[in-house]
Formats: sequence, C-alpha cells, structure tokens
Amino acid sequence: MKERHTTLPSLKIGKYTIPFPIVQGGMGVGISWDNLAGSVSKEGGLGIVSTVGTGYYRAFEFVEKLVASRPFEVANFYSKQALHEIFRKAREICGNAPLAANVLYAINDYGRVVRDACEAGANMIVTGAGLPTNMPEFTSNFPDVALVPIVSSAKALRILCKRWEGRYKRMPDAVVVEGPLSGGHQGVPYEDCFKPEYQLERVLPEVVEEAKNWGSMPLLAAGGIWDRKDIDRFMALGAAGVQMGTRFLGTHECDAKRYPELMLKVRKEDIKLVKSPVGYPARAVMTGIMDRLQEGNAPKVRCISNCVAPCKRGEEAKAVGYCIADRLGDGYLGSAQEGLYFTGSNGYKIDKIVSVKELMDELVQG
Repeated sequence: MKERHTTLPSLKIGKYTIPFPIVQGGMGVGISWDNLAGSVSKEGGLGIVSTVGTGYYRAFEFVEKLVASRPFEVANFYSKQALHEIFRKAREICGNAPLAANVLYAINDYGRVVRDACEAGANMIVTGAGLPTNMPEFTSNFPDVALVPIVSSAKALRILCKRWEGRYKRMPDAVVVEGPLSGGHQGVPYEDCFKPEYQLERVLPEVVEEAKNWGSMPLLAAGGIWDRKDIDRFMALGAAGVQMGTRFLGTHECDAKRYPELMLKVRKEDIKLVKSPVGYPARAVMTGIMDRLQEGNAPKVRCISNCVAPCKRGEEAKAVGYCIADRLGDGYLGSAQEGLYFTGSNGYKIDKIVSVKELMDELVQG
C-alpha cells in the first residue's frame, strides 16, 4: 500500500489497527466477496466479506445440491466451503491486513455461519438485521476475533451492552450506528425512515452518549455517507470512522459484475424502499423485477434455499411477492429481469467507475 498523506486518524478495533477509518459495508449476495473486500483491506480500509448466499460463488462450484438451479437448503446457500475459498482469495490480495465478515442476525444457522467465518480467517464479525444479543457465544473459541454489532438507536446499544455484560462479561469491540439512508435492509420501520429523529445526524450523538456508559468502544457512522465531507462531518459528531457501501458499487472490483453497469444509469427516482420478506424495509433500485411484481407476473416463490428465519419458510416471501434469496442471487448472476439490486439513497450519484485505489485516494486525501 502506497503511503497517503491524510489528516484522518487510524481506526483501532479490538487488537486490530486499520490505517484509515473507512469500513466497506458487507454487501450480498456476492457484491463484496474476495475481490472487493480484499482490495479495500489492501488499500488501508477494512474490507468486509458478505457471508450471504456464498453458494452462488463461482456459479455454484461449492454447492453439493441444487434444486431448480438454486442452492438447496441452508447448508448450501451459506456454503462453508465457498466462504473459506472467498477468504483464501481475499488474503491473496490483502495479505495479513485486517479483514472482516458480515453475518446477518436474521439468517438461519447464524451461529454456524459465524463460526465458519472465524475458521475461514475473519478478524472481525459484523452483524446487523436484528439485535445480536447472543453473538459472543459463537466466538468463544476465537478470542482474537473482534465483535461489531450494528445498531440504529441508543436504546438498542443499551439493551445489547446490558445483555452482553450480564451473560458474557464483554463489550462490543466497535459498533456501527446505521441511519435509514443505507442500501438494503433498514433498522427501523418504513414510516420511521423519513422522520427527522431517526436520521443519522440525530441518532449518532445519542449513541455516542450511551456508549460512554459502557466503555470506550469506537463508533462507526453508516448510511448515506458519500464523500470526505461526510466523513469529516460524522467524525466531528463523535464517530471514530465510517462504514460505506454504496460508493463501492461503482468500483471495478465490485464482485457482482452488473452493478457498475447498472449504477451509471440509475436516477434518483429509481431508488425506493421496498417491502422485504426479512421483515424490514429495504432500499433497492426499481429494476425489472419490481415492474413484474406490480404486473403480477413475478417468478413463483418456492423457498428452495430457506435463507432467513423471519421469512417463515417462504410465508413472508409469498406475502411480499418474491423470494429474496432467489432475487439477490439473480442479481449476482446479472439478470436484468429477475435480479434484485440494493443501493443506498445516494446511488444515483455514481457517474463513473473507478478502482478501489482511486476511491480510497479520493476519500483519504480529501
């Protein structure tokens, strides 16, 4: 990594030091796998491998059983073998630089996937899509792995820390504070996403104050952060760093290869919150699948992969009209008509595709 001149401080999470306080959000299915996460860590940020839908990696190479060209059941959708290969390939890019895994709390087999990520070589586990009150019990055999939950309020942090202290005698190594402008699933109901009191500018200072009651854990601001001006603004509000996802959709290294092409065409009005089988609103690009849902001719919901617990084996998917595992998987595979494509609220600002190095240069050097 070439030395950069910057006024940004480094970021300490657990026993690990990240040269620049920029964390790449974990994005799945297949958006942040070996190429993107490895490249971000190589360039001095923290790359995060998404553990969602690893069965799709390299076109199902590590899947033992497919049904209708889908990974069958949880063990195949969250493929341990594929996750290990993703980390191996990412390490070829970033070496021993800190590298994290994102594991959604809402998934089926959460504990197993956390252990798989630790065994694969993740230095940190980042978890959102629910409040991970029992997260530490799955990493008890990996004392060096840092734990980074995602919260959307001071109350959520208070509940989490109280539970962790009482049960596990430990605190989070860092906390991501996510506002409702992020891509993918949000941490508050649909109507709250638009209320001033739930915006990151209001929530972050409240979480900063709550965190003082539990130690000195670094807070990472997330959701709608676009440029160095945003980074400086939220660090002035008490964040030790930021998590950014959408900016990395516009990089050559993005592992879901249709994204760079798609994002250059996205307009502001194309980005909307949609209902999700996970039970949270999700921000996505209005592509062909959304038109098909309105027309009533979307692909039939079959629940082959059994991906998330809140979906209740396809019951919630049928209620909203689509299977999120299938649609995100098709997005990774590049389907224009059947793929679901998540993005943050600022996705329409992507006007050129750059390398991770160029993006990190811009963010770090200002």
